[in-house]
Amino acid sequence: MTGEGPFEYGVDGPKVIVAGVDGSETSLHAGAYAWGLARRGGARLILVHVERIAALSTLTAGGAAVMREAGEAVADDLRRELERAAANADVRYEFVTEQGDPFTVISRIADENRADAVIVGASAQAGHRLIGSVAVKLVRTGRWPVTVVP
Repeated sequence: MTGEGPFEYGVDGPKVIVAGVDGSETSLHAGAYAWGLARRGGARLILVHVERIAALSTLTAGGAAVMREAGEAVADDLRRELERAAANADVRYEFVTEQGDPFTVISRIADENRADAVIVGASAQAGHRLIGSVAVKLVRTGRWPVTVVP
């Protein structure tokens, strides 16, 4: 490497990171990992919270309202935690909440923002080993590097 300048740390990592957070323990680990990666690399972080519509459509009107309120409460809690963390660290982030299928929403947001990395938590649901989790679907898509955090 004679004649070349010194290696520059923090300039060759991801510049746009999309992370899925749903309030589960593994998604919070994924969000924390993505936050640290964004902070160290100076990347833009897009945290995505998706409220599943399928779950709402199978409920009565009253049940759907309760589920929607619970989803909004999780999103509000996440937003407050982000604001607290942002006060102590210089991270460019945005928090996006949408209703829909998590795989579809995360994929669309990653594509629209030309994500360099997608980070999600591992699913703890046993059935996902058979039908596939959001993480497995994102990996199989093959459009971005995907990190699955335990």
